[in-house]
Amino acid sequence: MGIECFEQLDVWQESHQLVLLVYRDTGALPMDEKLGLVSQMRRSAVSVPANIAEGFKRRGTADKIRFYNIAQASLEELRYYFILCRDLEYGIAYDSSVEKAERVGKMLNALIKSIERSL
Repeated sequence: MGIECFEQLDVWQESHQLVLLVYRDTGALPMDEKLGLVSQMRRSAVSVPANIAEGFKRRGTADKIRFYNIAQASLEELRYYFILCRDLEYGIAYDSSVEKAERVGKMLNALIKSIERSL
C-alpha cells in the first residue's frame, strides 16, 4: 500500500521537526528581533512542510515538483538565517539546525529525483 497522506512522507516528518526546532530556538532571540528575524525564520521554516504537503496533493508531476522546489528555496532561505544568527551570536543551536536542514534538503532532492525518474 502506498503513501496516502502527506504526514506519511519521511521528508514532511523531518521538515516538521525542523519547524519545531526553529520555533524553540527563535523563542530565545532578542525581543527587538521578534518582528524581523524571528518572523522571517518561522515563515520560511513553516513554508517547507507546507509546500511539501501542497505538492503531495497536486495531480500533475510538474505541479508536484514546482511545490517541492518552493520548499527547497524556503529551506535555503532558512539556512541563511541560521548563518546570520550564528554570526550575530544569538545562541541558536547552529550545528544541529544546519544538520537538520541539510537532511531535509537531501530528502527533498531524492523525492524530486524519484518523481523525475518515474516520467
